[in-house]
Amino acid sequence: MCAIVPEGGAKPYCWGMDSPDAAPLVPALSPSRAADFMQCPLLFRFRVIDRLPERPSAAALRGTLVHAVLERLFELPADTRTPRTALSLLEPQWERLRSKQPDTVAELFATDEEVAAWLAQARTLLERYFEMEQPHRLEPRERELRLEVALESGLRLRGYVDRLDVAPTGQIRVVDYKTGKSPHPRFEDKAKFQIFFYAVMLWRELGEVPTRLQLMYLGDGGVRWYEPTEQELRAAESEILAVWRDIEHTARSGGWQPRPSKLCGWCDHQKSCPEFGGTPPPLPTPAPAS
Repeated sequence: MCAIVPEGGAKPYCWGMDSPDAAPLVPALSPSRAADFMQCPLLFRFRVIDRLPERPSAAALRGTLVHAVLERLFELPADTRTPRTALSLLEPQWERLRSKQPDTVAELFATDEEVAAWLAQARTLLERYFEMEQPHRLEPRERELRLEVALESGLRLRGYVDRLDVAPTGQIRVVDYKTGKSPHPRFEDKAKFQIFFYAVMLWRELGEVPTRLQLMYLGDGGVRWYEPTEQELRAAESEILAVWRDIEHTARSGGWQPRPSKLCGWCDHQKSCPEFGGTPPPLPTPAPAS
């Protein structure tokens, strides 16, 4: 027995191992949490159940900053969406981010020189964006669109779409910015799973298959795009449901096993992982059933 705290910090869900027909333990799933489980069930447990702290990442913070600048850029008149304007937005957005996450910033940067070098990398990403698109020609329908869609199975899918473009002819394009470099084709499954996850949500919400799914890698200017069919979205939905059922089964059995891979070298939880001689913390004690 244990308790899973859903995303958003809501009241924990509790269950008994002898209640296979009980309500779902994980009623909502996002692309990132599904990807965590697919990478390593124990990582999912550490993040979702145990909520173990993780070291802040300069790359992740830079991604947050660049996304914020691009979101703000599309709030401006089309003829002002230039590289100079985007770069002028960087410092104000950085100050906002620093005021919201002072502890993270203090932990990541010891000197002003480190901050300056980090901001220079963010500028490079923004400049590369303009080599990939002409934002003055675009009028996105949505930016940072929060989606929550309930499937017939009872599972709720949650996620944020970076940008949603709708052409005058009604064609829909889903755009996801990545601030890293484009992966080798053998290793692009994670990003593809994520953007198809968004496509499934939009399909179920709008009743229409998105025309194009586009991944933009600002780290090197690479672009990956897909033109999904309804059959492919049905297959993606089935994959999502299979992941969810695996999470449910693992949660009820308590069998959160590690799945060793090359990614273990970047994991913050080695001290708690049996693969590295560690011991996971005891599972939380559930609250009494009401």
